Amino acid sequence: MSHDHVDRRLAAILAADVVGYSRMMATDETATLAALKLHRQCVFDPTVASHNGRLVKLMGDGSLVRFDSVVDAVNCALALQNRAGKVDAPPPEIVLRIGINLGDVTFDGGDIYGDGVNVAARLEPLAEPGGICIAAIVKESIVGRVNALFEDGGGVRLKNIDRPIHIWKWRPPRSTAAKSVVPLKTGDSMRPSLAVLPFQNISSDVDQEYFADGVVEDIITALSRFRSFAVIARNSSFIYKGQAIDIRQVAQELGVRYVLEGSIRRAGSRLRITAQLVEGATGAHLWAEHYDGSTEDVFDFQDRITECVVAIVEPQIKIAEIALSRRERPESIEAYDFYLQTMLYFYSDTPERNHDGLTLINKAIALEPNNAIYLATAVGLLMQRGTLGWKLAGVEDQRAVCENYIERALVHGHGDATVAGICGNTLIQYLKEYDRGFELVRQAVAFNPNNLDVVNFAGVANLHCGSLDEAVTYFLRAERLSPNSLGAHWNLTGLAHVEMVRGNYEEALALARKSMAANAYYGPCFWMMIAANAKLGRMEEARQHLAGLLAFSPGVTVARLRAGQPAKIPERMEPILDGLRLAGMPEE
Repeated sequence: MSHDHVDRRLAAILAADVVGYSRMMATDETATLAALKLHRQCVFDPTVASHNGRLVKLMGDGSLVRFDSVVDAVNCALALQNRAGKVDAPPPEIVLRIGINLGDVTFDGGDIYGDGVNVAARLEPLAEPGGICIAAIVKESIVGRVNALFEDGGGVRLKNIDRPIHIWKWRPPRSTAAKSVVPLKTGDSMRPSLAVLPFQNISSDVDQEYFADGVVEDIITALSRFRSFAVIARNSSFIYKGQAIDIRQVAQELGVRYVLEGSIRRAGSRLRITAQLVEGATGAHLWAEHYDGSTEDVFDFQDRITECVVAIVEPQIKIAEIALSRRERPESIEAYDFYLQTMLYFYSDTPERNHDGLTLINKAIALEPNNAIYLATAVGLLMQRGTLGWKLAGVEDQRAVCENYIERALVHGHGDATVAGICGNTLIQYLKEYDRGFELVRQAVAFNPNNLDVVNFAGVANLHCGSLDEAVTYFLRAERLSPNSLGAHWNLTGLAHVEMVRGNYEEALALARKSMAANAYYGPCFWMMIAANAKLGRMEEARQHLAGLLAFSPGVTVARLRAGQPAKIPERMEPILDGLRLAGMPEE
Protein backbone atom coordinates (compact mmCIF):
# COMPACT_ATOMS: atom_id res chain seq x y z
CA MET A 1 0.00 0.00 0.00
CA SER A 2 1.45 3.37 -1.00
CA HIS A 3 0.80 6.76 0.49
CA ASP A 4 1.43 10.20 -0.98
CA HIS A 5 4.31 11.94 0.74
CA VAL A 6 3.18 14.69 3.15
CA ASP A 7 5.65 17.58 3.43
CA ARG A 8 5.76 18.66 7.07
CA ARG A 9 8.23 21.12 8.56
CA LEU A 10 8.72 23.22 11.66
CA ALA A 11 8.08 26.86 10.79
CA ALA A 12 7.40 30.20 12.41
CA ILE A 13 4.11 31.64 11.18
CA LEU A 14 3.30 35.35 11.23
CA ALA A 15 -0.35 36.41 10.78
CA ALA A 16 -1.08 40.11 10.29
CA ASP A 17 -4.29 42.06 9.92
CA VAL A 18 -5.20 45.75 9.44
CA VAL A 19 -6.90 47.44 12.40
CA GLY A 20 -10.30 48.94 11.57
CA TYR A 21 -10.19 47.86 7.93
CA SER A 22 -13.97 47.42 7.53
CA ARG A 23 -14.65 50.82 9.08
CA MET A 24 -12.07 52.51 6.82
CA MET A 25 -13.51 50.79 3.74
CA ALA A 26 -16.99 51.97 4.66
CA THR A 27 -15.70 55.53 5.05
CA ASP A 28 -13.57 55.74 1.88
CA GLU A 29 -13.04 52.55 -0.09
CA THR A 30 -10.78 54.06 -2.75
CA ALA A 31 -8.44 55.77 -0.28
CA THR A 32 -8.27 52.68 1.93
CA LEU A 33 -7.33 50.35 -0.93
CA ALA A 34 -4.70 52.82 -2.12
CA ALA A 35 -3.23 53.13 1.39
CA LEU A 36 -3.15 49.33 1.82
CA LYS A 37 -1.43 48.85 -1.54
CA LEU A 38 1.17 51.52 -0.73
CA HIS A 39 1.81 50.00 2.72
CA ARG A 40 2.41 46.57 1.19
CA GLN A 41 4.75 47.93 -1.47
CA CYS A 42 6.75 50.29 0.75
CA VAL A 43 6.61 48.66 4.18
CA PHE A 44 5.28 45.13 4.44
CA ASP A 45 6.85 43.34 1.46
CA PRO A 46 10.36 44.88 1.83
CA THR A 47 10.42 44.23 5.59
CA VAL A 48 9.36 40.60 5.15
CA ALA A 49 11.96 40.06 2.45
CA SER A 50 14.77 41.64 4.49
CA HIS A 51 14.00 39.20 7.35
CA ASN A 52 13.98 36.11 5.12
CA GLY A 53 10.23 35.66 5.23
CA ARG A 54 8.10 34.10 2.50
CA LEU A 55 4.63 35.53 1.86
CA VAL A 56 2.23 32.56 1.72
CA LYS A 57 -0.97 34.42 0.88
CA LEU A 58 -2.94 37.63 1.17
CA MET A 59 -6.51 37.52 2.50
CA GLY A 60 -8.10 40.91 1.90
CA ASP A 61 -6.42 43.04 4.56
CA GLY A 62 -4.74 39.99 6.14
CA SER A 63 -1.38 38.38 5.40
CA LEU A 64 0.21 35.01 6.23
CA VAL A 65 4.01 34.74 6.23
CA ARG A 66 6.32 31.82 7.11
CA PHE A 67 9.89 31.92 8.41
CA ASP A 68 12.49 29.23 8.88
CA SER A 69 13.78 31.17 11.90
CA VAL A 70 11.52 32.23 14.77
CA VAL A 71 13.98 35.05 15.60
CA ASP A 72 13.56 36.38 12.06
CA ALA A 73 9.78 36.22 12.44
CA VAL A 74 9.74 38.24 15.67
CA ASN A 75 12.29 40.77 14.44
CA CYS A 76 10.25 41.21 11.28
CA ALA A 77 7.12 41.87 13.34
CA LEU A 78 8.96 44.40 15.52
CA ALA A 79 10.34 46.15 12.44
CA LEU A 80 6.87 46.38 10.90
CA GLN A 81 5.30 47.81 14.03
CA ASN A 82 8.16 50.22 14.75
CA ARG A 83 7.75 51.70 11.27
CA ALA A 84 4.11 52.58 12.02
CA GLY A 85 3.51 56.28 11.49
CA LYS A 86 6.97 56.84 9.97
CA VAL A 87 5.94 56.42 6.34
CA ASP A 88 5.01 59.55 4.43
CA ALA A 89 1.67 58.44 3.02
CA PRO A 90 -1.80 59.96 2.61
CA PRO A 91 -4.51 58.86 5.07
CA PRO A 92 -5.92 56.57 6.21
CA GLU A 93 -2.96 55.24 8.20
CA ILE A 94 -2.42 51.48 8.09
CA VAL A 95 -1.93 49.97 11.57
CA LEU A 96 -1.41 46.22 12.02
CA ARG A 97 -2.06 43.57 14.61
CA ILE A 98 0.38 40.64 14.43
CA GLY A 99 0.28 37.13 15.88
CA ILE A 100 3.22 34.65 15.75
CA ASN A 101 3.37 30.93 16.44
CA LEU A 102 5.98 28.22 16.05
CA GLY A 103 4.73 24.78 15.07
CA ASP A 104 4.51 21.86 12.68
CA VAL A 105 3.18 22.99 9.29
CA THR A 106 1.95 20.98 6.32
CA PHE A 107 2.99 22.26 2.89
CA ASP A 108 0.65 21.74 -0.05
CA GLY A 109 1.74 23.47 -3.22
CA GLY A 110 2.13 27.11 -2.36
CA ASP A 111 -0.12 27.00 0.71
CA ILE A 112 0.40 25.87 4.30
CA TYR A 113 -1.94 24.21 6.79
CA GLY A 114 -1.97 22.78 10.26
CA ASP A 115 -2.25 23.59 13.92
CA GLY A 116 0.73 25.95 13.79
CA VAL A 117 -1.05 28.13 11.24
CA ASN A 118 -4.40 28.04 13.05
CA VAL A 119 -2.89 29.16 16.36
CA ALA A 120 -1.05 32.07 14.70
CA ALA A 121 -4.30 33.24 13.10
CA ARG A 122 -6.07 33.07 16.49
CA LEU A 123 -3.28 34.99 18.25
CA GLU A 124 -3.41 37.95 15.89
CA PRO A 125 -6.76 39.40 17.16
CA LEU A 126 -5.40 39.29 20.73
CA ALA A 127 -2.67 41.80 19.88
CA GLU A 128 -3.29 45.48 20.49
CA PRO A 129 -3.41 47.87 17.52
CA GLY A 130 0.23 48.28 16.57
CA GLY A 131 1.16 45.36 18.85
CA ILE A 132 2.30 41.71 18.69
CA CYS A 133 0.99 38.56 20.40
CA ILE A 134 3.16 35.44 20.48
CA ALA A 135 2.74 31.91 21.81
CA ALA A 136 4.87 30.77 24.77
CA ILE A 137 6.90 28.47 22.51
CA VAL A 138 7.95 31.54 20.51
CA LYS A 139 8.87 33.41 23.69
CA GLU A 140 11.04 30.53 24.87
CA SER A 141 12.84 30.47 21.53
CA ILE A 142 13.80 34.15 21.48
CA VAL A 143 15.01 34.64 25.08
CA GLY A 144 18.27 36.61 24.93
CA ARG A 145 18.11 36.80 21.14
CA VAL A 146 15.55 39.58 20.53
CA ASN A 147 15.77 43.07 22.01
CA ALA A 148 12.14 43.63 23.01
CA LEU A 149 10.04 43.39 26.16
CA PHE A 150 7.11 40.97 26.02
CA GLU A 151 4.57 40.95 28.85
CA ASP A 152 2.98 37.77 30.20
CA GLY A 153 -0.60 37.50 28.92
CA GLY A 154 -1.40 34.28 30.78
CA GLY A 155 -3.18 31.23 29.45
CA VAL A 156 -6.02 31.69 26.97
CA ARG A 157 -8.43 29.45 25.11
CA LEU A 158 -8.55 29.98 21.37
CA LYS A 159 -11.49 29.18 19.13
CA ASN A 160 -11.30 25.64 17.70
CA ILE A 161 -8.02 24.94 19.55
CA ASP A 162 -8.40 22.04 21.98
CA ARG A 163 -5.87 23.23 24.56
CA PRO A 164 -5.03 26.44 26.40
CA ILE A 165 -2.26 28.55 24.88
CA HIS A 166 0.03 30.69 27.02
CA ILE A 167 0.60 34.05 25.35
CA TRP A 168 3.01 36.97 25.59
CA LYS A 169 2.39 40.48 24.27
CA TRP A 170 4.53 43.30 22.98
CA ARG A 171 2.79 46.63 23.35
CA PRO A 172 3.66 49.60 21.14
CA PRO A 173 4.73 52.84 22.80
CA ARG A 174 1.65 54.82 23.78
CA SER A 175 2.42 57.48 21.19
CA THR A 176 2.41 54.84 18.46
CA ALA A 177 -0.73 53.07 19.67
CA ALA A 178 -2.59 56.33 20.01
CA LYS A 179 -2.12 56.97 16.28
CA SER A 180 -4.54 54.15 15.58
CA VAL A 181 -7.17 56.09 17.49
CA VAL A 182 -9.14 58.82 15.78
CA PRO A 183 -10.36 61.04 18.65
CA LEU A 184 -13.88 62.37 18.40
CA LYS A 185 -14.34 66.10 18.26
CA THR A 186 -15.90 67.28 21.47
CA GLY A 187 -16.63 70.93 20.89
CA ASP A 188 -19.46 72.48 22.88
CA SER A 189 -21.93 72.01 20.04
CA MET A 190 -21.07 68.34 19.43
CA ARG A 191 -23.05 65.42 20.78
CA PRO A 192 -21.49 63.64 23.78
CA SER A 193 -19.06 60.78 23.22
CA LEU A 194 -18.33 57.59 25.16
CA ALA A 195 -15.57 54.99 25.32
CA VAL A 196 -16.19 51.52 26.74
CA LEU A 197 -12.95 50.12 28.16
CA PRO A 198 -12.15 46.40 28.40
CA PHE A 199 -13.64 44.95 31.59
CA GLN A 200 -10.98 43.69 34.01
CA ASN A 201 -10.96 39.97 34.79
CA ILE A 202 -10.28 39.81 38.54
CA SER A 203 -10.96 36.08 38.86
CA SER A 204 -8.41 33.30 38.37
CA ASP A 205 -10.44 31.71 35.56
CA VAL A 206 -8.86 32.58 32.21
CA ASP A 207 -12.07 31.68 30.38
CA GLN A 208 -13.74 34.70 31.98
CA GLU A 209 -11.40 36.94 29.99
CA TYR A 210 -13.34 36.03 26.86
CA PHE A 211 -16.66 36.39 28.60
CA ALA A 212 -15.69 39.89 29.78
CA ASP A 213 -14.50 40.88 26.28
CA GLY A 214 -17.73 39.49 24.82
CA VAL A 215 -19.81 41.56 27.22
CA VAL A 216 -17.91 44.71 26.28
CA GLU A 217 -18.24 44.05 22.55
CA ASP A 218 -21.99 43.52 22.93
CA ILE A 219 -22.30 46.70 24.99
CA ILE A 220 -20.40 48.74 22.38
CA THR A 221 -22.57 47.33 19.60
CA ALA A 222 -25.80 48.02 21.49
CA LEU A 223 -24.75 51.53 22.55
CA SER A 224 -23.81 52.40 18.97
CA ARG A 225 -27.51 52.15 18.08
CA PHE A 226 -28.21 55.32 20.06
CA ARG A 227 -27.97 58.45 17.91
CA SER A 228 -27.82 60.81 20.91
CA PHE A 229 -24.12 60.13 21.56
CA ALA A 230 -21.10 58.72 19.76
CA VAL A 231 -19.30 55.54 20.84
CA ILE A 232 -15.59 54.93 20.25
CA ALA A 233 -14.91 51.74 18.30
CA ARG A 234 -13.59 48.63 20.06
CA ASN A 235 -10.28 48.80 18.19
CA SER A 236 -9.54 52.14 19.82
CA SER A 237 -10.70 51.53 23.38
CA PHE A 238 -9.07 48.07 23.60
CA ILE A 239 -5.55 49.49 23.30
CA TYR A 240 -5.84 50.02 27.07
CA LYS A 241 -6.50 46.36 27.86
CA GLY A 242 -4.40 45.12 30.75
CA GLN A 243 -2.95 48.55 31.53
CA ALA A 244 -3.08 50.61 34.71
CA ILE A 245 -4.85 53.75 33.52
CA ASP A 246 -6.01 57.17 34.60
CA ILE A 247 -9.56 57.65 33.34
CA ARG A 248 -8.97 61.35 32.78
CA GLN A 249 -5.94 60.63 30.60
CA VAL A 250 -7.85 57.99 28.63
CA ALA A 251 -10.73 60.40 28.05
CA GLN A 252 -8.32 63.05 26.82
CA GLU A 253 -6.46 60.68 24.49
CA LEU A 254 -9.66 59.27 23.00
CA GLY A 255 -11.42 62.63 22.92
CA VAL A 256 -14.50 61.49 24.86
CA ARG A 257 -16.61 63.01 27.63
CA TYR A 258 -17.61 59.73 29.30
CA VAL A 259 -15.92 56.40 30.00
CA LEU A 260 -17.62 53.12 30.91
CA GLU A 261 -15.41 50.64 32.77
CA GLY A 262 -16.01 47.45 34.73
CA SER A 263 -14.74 44.15 36.05
CA ILE A 264 -15.70 40.49 36.24
CA ARG A 265 -15.23 38.11 39.15
CA ARG A 266 -16.05 34.41 39.43
CA ALA A 267 -16.58 32.56 42.69
CA GLY A 268 -17.55 28.93 42.18
CA SER A 269 -20.57 28.85 39.88
CA ARG A 270 -21.40 32.51 40.51
CA LEU A 271 -20.38 35.46 38.37
CA ARG A 272 -20.42 39.13 39.30
CA ILE A 273 -20.03 41.93 36.78
CA THR A 274 -19.57 45.52 37.92
CA ALA A 275 -19.88 48.58 35.69
CA GLN A 276 -19.20 52.27 36.29
CA LEU A 277 -19.91 55.33 34.18
CA VAL A 278 -17.26 58.01 34.73
CA GLU A 279 -17.08 61.65 33.65
CA GLY A 280 -13.83 61.97 31.69
CA ALA A 281 -12.86 65.50 32.63
CA THR A 282 -13.12 65.03 36.41
CA GLY A 283 -12.94 61.26 36.93
CA ALA A 284 -16.17 61.51 38.96
CA HIS A 285 -18.42 58.42 39.04
CA LEU A 286 -21.86 59.19 37.62
CA TRP A 287 -23.35 55.73 38.06
CA ALA A 288 -22.26 52.29 39.27
CA GLU A 289 -24.00 48.92 39.48
CA HIS A 290 -23.27 45.21 39.78
CA TYR A 291 -24.99 42.20 38.25
CA ASP A 292 -24.97 38.66 39.63
CA GLY A 293 -25.61 35.44 37.74
CA SER A 294 -24.63 31.81 37.30
CA THR A 295 -22.06 30.28 34.97
CA GLU A 296 -24.69 27.70 34.07
CA ASP A 297 -26.63 30.31 32.10
CA VAL A 298 -23.61 32.37 31.10
CA PHE A 299 -24.87 33.48 27.68
CA ASP A 300 -28.27 34.54 28.99
CA PHE A 301 -26.42 36.36 31.75
CA GLN A 302 -24.23 38.11 29.19
CA ASP A 303 -27.31 39.26 27.27
CA ARG A 304 -28.97 40.48 30.46
CA ILE A 305 -25.92 42.48 31.51
CA THR A 306 -25.70 44.08 28.08
CA GLU A 307 -29.38 44.96 28.14
CA CYS A 308 -29.26 46.47 31.63
CA VAL A 309 -26.03 48.43 31.19
CA VAL A 310 -27.06 49.86 27.84
CA ALA A 311 -30.52 50.87 29.06
CA ILE A 312 -29.15 52.80 32.04
CA VAL A 313 -26.11 54.40 30.37
CA GLU A 314 -28.15 56.45 27.88
CA PRO A 315 -30.38 58.12 30.52
CA GLN A 316 -27.36 58.73 32.77
CA ILE A 317 -25.48 60.45 29.93
CA LYS A 318 -28.58 62.53 29.26
CA ILE A 319 -28.75 63.56 32.92
CA ALA A 320 -25.03 64.39 32.97
CA GLU A 321 -25.28 66.42 29.77
CA ILE A 322 -28.19 68.45 31.15
CA ALA A 323 -26.21 69.17 34.32
CA LEU A 324 -23.12 70.08 32.25
CA SER A 325 -25.15 72.51 30.15
CA ARG A 326 -26.53 74.25 33.23
CA ARG A 327 -23.16 74.30 35.01
CA GLU A 328 -20.81 75.38 32.24
CA ARG A 329 -22.71 76.89 29.32
CA PRO A 330 -25.84 78.70 30.54
CA GLU A 331 -25.34 81.60 28.13
CA SER A 332 -24.57 79.52 25.05
CA ILE A 333 -26.72 80.07 21.97
CA GLU A 334 -25.68 76.76 20.41
CA ALA A 335 -28.55 74.57 19.22
CA TYR A 336 -27.35 71.58 21.20
CA ASP A 337 -27.38 73.58 24.42
CA PHE A 338 -30.94 74.69 23.75
CA TYR A 339 -31.83 71.04 23.27
CA LEU A 340 -30.18 70.02 26.55
CA GLN A 341 -31.97 72.79 28.44
CA THR A 342 -35.24 71.63 26.86
CA MET A 343 -34.75 68.18 28.37
CA LEU A 344 -35.14 69.73 31.83
CA TYR A 345 -38.79 70.28 30.91
CA PHE A 346 -39.46 67.23 28.75
CA TYR A 347 -40.48 65.00 31.66
CA SER A 348 -42.47 67.62 33.63
CA ASP A 349 -46.20 67.90 32.98
CA THR A 350 -47.18 71.45 33.75
CA PRO A 351 -48.33 73.99 31.13
CA GLU A 352 -45.69 76.52 32.15
CA ARG A 353 -42.75 74.14 31.98
CA ASN A 354 -44.05 72.68 28.73
CA HIS A 355 -44.19 76.21 27.27
CA ASP A 356 -40.64 76.93 28.43
CA GLY A 357 -39.43 73.69 26.84
CA LEU A 358 -41.10 74.50 23.51
CA THR A 359 -39.58 77.99 23.53
CA LEU A 360 -36.08 76.53 23.97
CA ILE A 361 -36.40 73.71 21.43
CA ASN A 362 -37.80 76.10 18.82
CA LYS A 363 -34.63 78.18 19.25
CA ALA A 364 -32.61 75.03 18.51
CA ILE A 365 -34.76 74.30 15.45
CA ALA A 366 -34.26 77.87 14.20
CA LEU A 367 -30.49 77.24 14.24
CA GLU A 368 -30.69 73.70 12.81
CA PRO A 369 -34.05 73.37 11.01
CA ASN A 370 -33.35 69.84 9.72
CA ASN A 371 -32.15 68.28 12.98
CA ALA A 372 -34.50 65.33 13.42
CA ILE A 373 -34.02 64.90 17.17
CA TYR A 374 -34.79 68.58 17.84
CA LEU A 375 -37.92 68.33 15.69
CA ALA A 376 -39.00 65.12 17.45
CA THR A 377 -38.46 66.73 20.87
CA ALA A 378 -40.80 69.55 19.86
CA VAL A 379 -43.29 66.94 18.63
CA GLY A 380 -43.25 65.25 22.05
CA LEU A 381 -43.94 68.54 23.82
CA LEU A 382 -46.74 69.44 21.38
CA MET A 383 -48.29 66.01 21.95
CA GLN A 384 -48.23 66.69 25.67
CA ARG A 385 -50.13 69.93 25.16
CA GLY A 386 -52.61 68.35 22.78
CA THR A 387 -53.45 65.31 24.88
CA LEU A 388 -53.82 67.33 28.09
CA GLY A 389 -55.90 70.07 26.46
CA TRP A 390 -53.45 72.96 26.81
CA LYS A 391 -53.40 75.66 24.15
CA LEU A 392 -50.17 77.16 22.90
CA ALA A 393 -50.17 80.94 23.13
CA GLY A 394 -49.76 82.67 19.77
CA VAL A 395 -50.33 79.48 17.75
CA GLU A 396 -53.69 79.12 16.04
CA ASP A 397 -53.27 75.53 14.86
CA GLN A 398 -50.76 73.61 16.97
CA ARG A 399 -51.88 70.36 15.33
CA ALA A 400 -50.63 71.68 11.99
CA VAL A 401 -47.32 72.67 13.57
CA CYS A 402 -47.01 69.19 15.09
CA GLU A 403 -47.81 67.50 11.77
CA ASN A 404 -45.20 69.63 10.00
CA TYR A 405 -42.52 68.76 12.57
CA ILE A 406 -43.37 65.05 12.36
CA GLU A 407 -42.94 64.89 8.59
CA ARG A 408 -39.67 66.82 8.71
CA ALA A 409 -38.34 64.70 11.57
CA LEU A 410 -39.13 61.45 9.77
CA VAL A 411 -37.46 62.65 6.54
CA HIS A 412 -34.25 63.73 8.26
CA GLY A 413 -34.18 61.08 10.99
CA HIS A 414 -34.79 57.84 9.12
CA GLY A 415 -33.55 54.90 11.16
CA ASP A 416 -33.42 56.84 14.43
CA ALA A 417 -35.33 54.93 17.11
CA THR A 418 -36.08 57.99 19.24
CA VAL A 419 -37.45 59.96 16.30
CA ALA A 420 -39.64 57.09 15.10
CA GLY A 421 -40.85 56.38 18.63
CA ILE A 422 -41.83 59.96 19.51
CA CYS A 423 -43.49 60.55 16.14
CA GLY A 424 -45.34 57.23 16.24
CA ASN A 425 -46.53 57.80 19.79
CA THR A 426 -47.75 61.31 18.87
CA LEU A 427 -49.63 60.03 15.83
CA ILE A 428 -51.46 57.59 18.11
CA GLN A 429 -52.12 59.77 21.13
CA TYR A 430 -52.66 63.19 19.59
CA LEU A 431 -53.30 63.02 15.85
CA LYS A 432 -55.32 59.75 15.97
CA GLU A 433 -53.48 58.19 13.01
CA TYR A 434 -53.43 54.82 14.74
CA ASP A 435 -52.15 52.43 12.09
CA ARG A 436 -49.28 54.63 10.92
CA GLY A 437 -48.33 55.48 14.48
CA PHE A 438 -48.35 51.84 15.58
CA GLU A 439 -46.10 50.87 12.66
CA LEU A 440 -43.62 53.65 13.47
CA VAL A 441 -43.40 52.53 17.09
CA ARG A 442 -42.87 48.95 15.93
CA GLN A 443 -40.02 50.16 13.71
CA ALA A 444 -38.53 52.14 16.61
CA VAL A 445 -38.31 48.99 18.73
CA ALA A 446 -36.61 47.19 15.83
CA PHE A 447 -34.13 50.08 15.44
CA ASN A 448 -33.15 50.01 19.12
CA PRO A 449 -34.79 47.52 21.53
CA ASN A 450 -32.72 48.89 24.45
CA ASN A 451 -33.95 52.49 24.17
CA LEU A 452 -35.97 52.98 27.35
CA ASP A 453 -38.26 55.66 25.93
CA VAL A 454 -38.96 53.55 22.85
CA VAL A 455 -39.90 50.53 25.00
CA ASN A 456 -42.35 52.76 26.89
CA PHE A 457 -43.79 54.05 23.61
CA ALA A 458 -44.37 50.43 22.55
CA GLY A 459 -46.26 49.84 25.80
CA VAL A 460 -48.46 52.90 25.20
CA ALA A 461 -49.09 51.90 21.57
CA ASN A 462 -50.32 48.47 22.64
CA LEU A 463 -52.32 49.93 25.51
CA HIS A 464 -54.39 52.06 23.14
CA CYS A 465 -54.21 50.14 19.85
CA GLY A 466 -53.13 46.58 20.50
CA SER A 467 -52.85 43.86 23.10
CA LEU A 468 -53.00 44.59 26.82
CA ASP A 469 -50.72 41.62 27.45
CA GLU A 470 -48.16 43.09 25.04
CA ALA A 471 -48.51 46.46 26.74
CA VAL A 472 -47.69 44.85 30.09
CA THR A 473 -44.70 43.05 28.57
CA TYR A 474 -43.21 46.32 27.34
CA PHE A 475 -43.97 48.27 30.52
CA LEU A 476 -42.40 45.54 32.68
CA ARG A 477 -39.38 45.45 30.39
CA ALA A 478 -39.00 49.21 30.82
CA GLU A 479 -39.23 48.84 34.60
CA ARG A 480 -36.64 46.05 34.56
CA LEU A 481 -34.28 47.98 32.31
CA SER A 482 -34.19 51.13 34.39
CA PRO A 483 -36.42 51.31 37.46
CA ASN A 484 -35.17 54.67 38.76
CA SER A 485 -34.37 56.73 35.68
CA LEU A 486 -35.98 59.72 34.04
CA GLY A 487 -39.29 58.59 32.58
CA ALA A 488 -39.97 55.77 35.06
CA HIS A 489 -43.40 57.30 35.70
CA TRP A 490 -44.41 56.44 32.15
CA ASN A 491 -44.25 52.66 32.49
CA LEU A 492 -45.66 52.69 36.03
CA THR A 493 -48.66 54.77 34.98
CA GLY A 494 -49.05 52.55 31.93
CA LEU A 495 -49.24 49.46 34.15
CA ALA A 496 -51.76 51.24 36.39
CA HIS A 497 -53.86 52.05 33.32
CA VAL A 498 -53.86 48.39 32.26
CA GLU A 499 -55.06 47.33 35.73
CA MET A 500 -57.82 49.95 35.60
CA VAL A 501 -59.05 48.50 32.30
CA ARG A 502 -58.98 45.01 33.84
CA GLY A 503 -60.90 46.17 36.89
CA ASN A 504 -58.03 45.58 39.34
CA TYR A 505 -58.34 48.90 41.15
CA GLU A 506 -56.18 48.08 44.19
CA GLU A 507 -53.31 47.03 41.92
CA ALA A 508 -53.82 50.15 39.80
CA LEU A 509 -53.68 52.35 42.90
CA ALA A 510 -50.44 50.75 44.15
CA LEU A 511 -48.77 51.30 40.77
CA ALA A 512 -50.03 54.88 40.55
CA ARG A 513 -48.51 55.64 43.96
CA LYS A 514 -45.14 54.38 42.73
CA SER A 515 -45.49 56.53 39.63
CA MET A 516 -46.25 59.60 41.71
CA ALA A 517 -43.09 58.97 43.73
CA ALA A 518 -41.12 59.06 40.45
CA ASN A 519 -42.83 62.21 39.12
CA ALA A 520 -45.27 64.21 41.25
CA TYR A 521 -46.47 66.33 38.30
CA TYR A 522 -47.60 63.76 35.76
CA GLY A 523 -51.23 64.32 34.85
CA PRO A 524 -52.16 60.75 33.77
CA CYS A 525 -50.82 59.46 37.10
CA PHE A 526 -53.32 61.73 38.87
CA TRP A 527 -56.05 60.32 36.64
CA MET A 528 -55.23 56.82 37.89
CA MET A 529 -55.07 57.94 41.53
CA ILE A 530 -58.42 59.72 41.24
CA ALA A 531 -60.22 57.02 39.25
CA ALA A 532 -58.91 54.04 41.26
CA ASN A 533 -59.86 55.64 44.60
CA ALA A 534 -63.29 56.57 43.24
CA LYS A 535 -63.92 53.04 41.93
CA LEU A 536 -62.96 51.69 45.35
CA GLY A 537 -65.39 54.07 47.06
CA ARG A 538 -62.64 56.17 48.64
CA MET A 539 -64.17 59.46 47.62
CA GLU A 540 -62.24 61.69 50.03
CA GLU A 541 -58.89 60.49 48.67
CA ALA A 542 -60.20 60.75 45.09
CA ARG A 543 -61.29 64.38 45.62
CA GLN A 544 -57.95 65.27 47.24
CA HIS A 545 -56.08 64.05 44.20
CA LEU A 546 -58.56 65.82 41.91
CA ALA A 547 -57.74 69.07 43.72
CA GLY A 548 -54.05 68.33 43.24
CA LEU A 549 -54.56 67.83 39.50
CA LEU A 550 -56.55 71.06 39.16
CA ALA A 551 -53.80 72.96 40.98
CA PHE A 552 -51.30 72.50 38.13
CA SER A 553 -53.75 71.75 35.29
CA PRO A 554 -56.71 74.12 35.83
CA GLY A 555 -59.84 73.79 33.71
CA VAL A 556 -59.45 70.08 33.00
CA THR A 557 -62.73 68.30 32.21
CA VAL A 558 -63.83 64.79 31.28
CA ALA A 559 -64.74 65.97 27.77
CA ARG A 560 -61.34 67.60 27.28
CA LEU A 561 -59.50 64.47 28.37
CA ARG A 562 -61.67 62.26 26.16
CA ALA A 563 -60.97 64.53 23.16
CA GLY A 564 -57.23 64.42 23.81
CA GLN A 565 -56.87 60.66 24.25
CA PRO A 566 -56.79 57.84 21.67
CA ALA A 567 -60.15 56.29 20.85
CA LYS A 568 -59.34 53.35 18.59
CA ILE A 569 -60.51 51.04 21.41
CA PRO A 570 -62.83 53.33 23.47
CA GLU A 571 -63.12 50.90 26.39
CA ARG A 572 -59.43 51.46 27.14
CA MET A 573 -60.25 54.97 28.46
CA GLU A 574 -63.79 54.52 29.80
CA PRO A 575 -62.89 53.12 33.28
CA ILE A 576 -60.62 56.11 33.89
CA LEU A 577 -63.12 58.68 32.63
CA ASP A 578 -65.90 57.04 34.64
CA GLY A 579 -63.78 57.18 37.80
CA LEU A 580 -62.96 60.86 37.20
CA ARG A 581 -66.67 61.56 36.80
CA LEU A 582 -67.42 59.79 40.08
CA ALA A 583 -64.83 61.95 41.86
CA GLY A 584 -66.50 65.14 40.69
CA MET A 585 -64.52 66.20 37.63
CA PRO A 586 -66.81 68.37 35.45
CA GLU A 587 -68.11 66.73 32.27
CA GLU A 588 -67.69 69.89 30.15
